[in-house]
Amino acid sequence: MLNALKIRDFAIIEELELALHPGLTVLTGETGAGKSILVDALQLIAGGRAGAEMIRHGAERADITATFDVRAAPPELREWLEGQAISDDELIVRRLLAADGRSRAWLNGQPVPVQLLREAGGLLIDIHGQHEFQSLARATRQRELLDEYGGLGSRLAEVGEAYERWRQLSGQERELAEAARDRDARLDLLRHQVGEFAALRLEPGELERLTEERARLAHRGRLAEAAQGALAVLYQDETHNAYGGVGRALQALRGAVAIDAQLQPIIALAQEAEVNIREAARELERYAEALELDTGRQDAVESRLAAIEDLARKHRVPPGELAVREAQLGADLERLERAGLDLQTLRAELGAALTQYRRRAAALSAARAQAAEALGTAVSAHMQALGMAGGRFEAALSARGEEPAPHGADDVEFRVSANPGQPVRALAKVASGGELSRLSLAVQVASSARETRCMVFDEVDSGIGGAVAEIVGRELRSLGQRGQVLCVTHLPQVASQGHHHLRVAKFTAGGATHTRLSELSEAERIEELARMLGGVDVTATAREHARQMLRGPEPPATPARRPKGAARRR
Repeated sequence: MLNALKIRDFAIIEELELALHPGLTVLTGETGAGKSILVDALQLIAGGRAGAEMIRHGAERADITATFDVRAAPPELREWLEGQAISDDELIVRRLLAADGRSRAWLNGQPVPVQLLREAGGLLIDIHGQHEFQSLARATRQRELLDEYGGLGSRLAEVGEAYERWRQLSGQERELAEAARDRDARLDLLRHQVGEFAALRLEPGELERLTEERARLAHRGRLAEAAQGALAVLYQDETHNAYGGVGRALQALRGAVAIDAQLQPIIALAQEAEVNIREAARELERYAEALELDTGRQDAVESRLAAIEDLARKHRVPPGELAVREAQLGADLERLERAGLDLQTLRAELGAALTQYRRRAAALSAARAQAAEALGTAVSAHMQALGMAGGRFEAALSARGEEPAPHGADDVEFRVSANPGQPVRALAKVASGGELSRLSLAVQVASSARETRCMVFDEVDSGIGGAVAEIVGRELRSLGQRGQVLCVTHLPQVASQGHHHLRVAKFTAGGATHTRLSELSEAERIEELARMLGGVDVTATAREHARQMLRGPEPPATPARRPKGAARRR
């Protein structure tokens, strides 16, 4: 239930705070006073489109906050709230519009995207405008409304799940079937390509090793010169070499160690140096000999690298990614070789998925047929009450074809006969404006019998009057007995049926236009209804008529509400 609404700098509203109650709350006022601005604000709270033109002239931003009591939330809303980790008894929804056209939203103080706000709004508020019939004429909306009326959400989800499984398998089957059509040619190509990699026998790390070896062979002369020079200094120079120098040092130390034993560790280090120098000299000799023997190795390395680069170029990959390409080709070959068996298995799974979809779709169709009959009866009954005597409403189902769809196997079409003796026709072909308004209301009221959201009606009584308007008011009041209803109206017959009455007035102050909203007492309600009945000059007769309208013949009991500032009803 919507408990409170706070608006700042929106349209011609500078600042407004409004407490709301269960039952039917009517909003009245002069034309252009801003009654529908409240509906526009609620549409924004429900995730509707925002624009900078909605901001009050001279203000930098518009700020709208709505507080909902969610203690008695229905299962669908409770599940959604749990999914958002919201466990409070209150849900505070805020929407901020900036002058640059951007908007932001919050749920209980946490910033959320508008899409999430739209999901929340769809579960909290149900807004019916005077042009609601336009959406009722759409086939998609008719199907959705029927499913909502029948409480078919779980069955619809099961059908959607089965459809998604069938869709995925169907896509896989198409891919495999297409692959099978040119399977032989593709197999020959893959086997040839895999054979090329097998012939190359590229080893892990081989490319890196060959690249390093190529660089070494390209600088073989310089490397040989460096090796010979180092070998001479370490061992081979006849006059001065490191090995001979260390030997002479050892000879000198061995003669002195008998005098001072502290030289013994130094002798050990010198002996180790002598061994290391001799070993280094031997490795240098082998290295130089290998360089001399590798005169033909450079051609072999270049030839091997050329083969690797040619294969990489053929497959349009860097040489370093040849191993990945080889693995990919091997996997493709393996998949294609077993494609025949896989296709047979997949087609069996696809058939099972289609059978499951059709079984669930048939169950949904049967449930829809029951819901359609009940909805037709309910709407037809409301049509009689709304002055369309003999009118008849049908929710017709028709098979939509063999191709599975996420919403089942049915097309839904609302059909109506507004007058007795006339055949039912598609709802979209009904022409009378007054009939459209009443029919729209009949559908809305009937389909809202299980409604748990805050319902908002914006001048749905347009185009009617007299006794029919009074019946419309009673229907709305009856709907308010089951929940919370807000109704913007210009008809006193409807306004007199409200459990609570709010008046919207426009005034000018400081050169700017403002909107004021006030909750009316019983005496104030009489004056407002008399104004609606009699125009500018309110007469005693109009007041008495208004008083009688408020009394009414045995009105239903008023739902519970907050006592403070409440408008009483006899």
